Amino acid sequence: MASIRPPAVAGMFYPGDAAELHNAVNGYLAGVALGDGTAVPKAVIAPHAGYVYSGALAAEAFARLAPARDVIKRVVVIGPAHRMPFRGIAASGADAFATPAGQVAVDSVATQQLMALPSVVVLNEAHRLEHSLEVQLPFLRRVLGDFQVVPLVVGDASPEQVTQVLDTLWGGPETLIVISSDLSHFLDYDAASTMDGDTCKAIENFQPDSIANEQACGRVPIKGLLTTAKARGLTISTLGVCNSGDTAGSRDRVVGYGAWAFFETEESLRRGKDIKPAVVANPSRTTVTTAQILERHGAALLRVALTSVIYGLKGDQPFKADPAKYPPALGLNVASFVTLKLGGQLRGCIGTVQAAKPLVVDVADNAFNAAFKDLRFKPLTEAELEPLDIDISLLSPSAPMTIAGEADLLAQLRSGTDGLIISDGQHRSLFLPSVWETLPEPTDFLGQLKIKAGLAADHWSDNFRAARFTTCSTSFGELGNSS
Repeated sequence: MASIRPPAVAGMFYPGDAAELHNAVNGYLAGVALGDGTAVPKAVIAPHAGYVYSGALAAEAFARLAPARDVIKRVVVIGPAHRMPFRGIAASGADAFATPAGQVAVDSVATQQLMALPSVVVLNEAHRLEHSLEVQLPFLRRVLGDFQVVPLVVGDASPEQVTQVLDTLWGGPETLIVISSDLSHFLDYDAASTMDGDTCKAIENFQPDSIANEQACGRVPIKGLLTTAKARGLTISTLGVCNSGDTAGSRDRVVGYGAWAFFETEESLRRGKDIKPAVVANPSRTTVTTAQILERHGAALLRVALTSVIYGLKGDQPFKADPAKYPPALGLNVASFVTLKLGGQLRGCIGTVQAAKPLVVDVADNAFNAAFKDLRFKPLTEAELEPLDIDISLLSPSAPMTIAGEADLLAQLRSGTDGLIISDGQHRSLFLPSVWETLPEPTDFLGQLKIKAGLAADHWSDNFRAARFTTCSTSFGELGNSS
């Protein structure tokens, strides 16, 4: 089933009714006066407050995108975290973001591309209540129509890490960058106007180091954009600066808003060719890292898995592992699978494909689910606990494969090494590398994986997609011997 991130602030920051939202967005856009031949920005900075406060100014940025409605097909939206503290930059594991006006699909290919950057993790919880990205989507959907979004929430991260993301996904005219940020917060009107004026000058002059913490909630994404925009030679236009005292609030405590557009030129396009995507992690490096985690902390993870199974037997709930009580490595976001066996026969296997939570939590949840929620088996009983074998596999980030057809895919598969994820439409399935032990021939391996996905073993289509990954594993045999 598709995973949909539902609206968090519809009915609060903007109308929750589709017709009302349509009329509101159209009204703001209609209020923007554009001359003939208005250039389309490569990137914009837009505010993310409630529409009554900043909607008119946001429209100044988004109205300029209308001429590229049939050109822009990917929008990278980057905003600051307001609801949840975390380290790094949070991508979303959702398939789409819902709005009252319809859904916006997430660009999963771009998301997967970013997984090779050490600062980027899939963290759905960071998106669940976050408004800084959501409020931009109704404007983008109205102006651009059909596009895919790359939603990124910035936590405790550096401008350089944002620049890495931007350089990785910069692309051509099909890609738009949206930085979501308000300016000063809760100063009086005059003080806010002065501070926001200083911020405007820093942006206009491509001076990221001149933007202090209190000047913009989205200062880190803004600084990242300014850095790469300056290196690429983009030009900038200030579309407007105001605050809530100018729109719908009192003047004793205001929030500042600004909108800017960044434009590519022939010179900037030439300079941009010399800027390479950020150096990304080598997949083998990830494998080494997971191997080191298991070497040093495998026994601890196995104890967590066993504890979670015991909790399930006694209280029908998993062990609630607290990452703060474990070594830092077990607090890293790493995807895992937990496999249970009895007498060498599979008894349950559940896992996660994308790293979305601390490893120690992921293992605890997956162990419980493998024991009691794998629909292929009855829930584990207490009598089965003592002879139970537990195996934990840590997954590297999956890498999409470029394939010309089934024969090409089979030729690329590394027997005994590759885990494989396949998808075709709504059909999707995964085999861990351990499955090669029983299906050593690539044709059988792929054919059985298709059957698992609900497809025929000989199925193929132009929409068939594949991604591979590797694993490192540790096991606990009959609750007595770890390896």
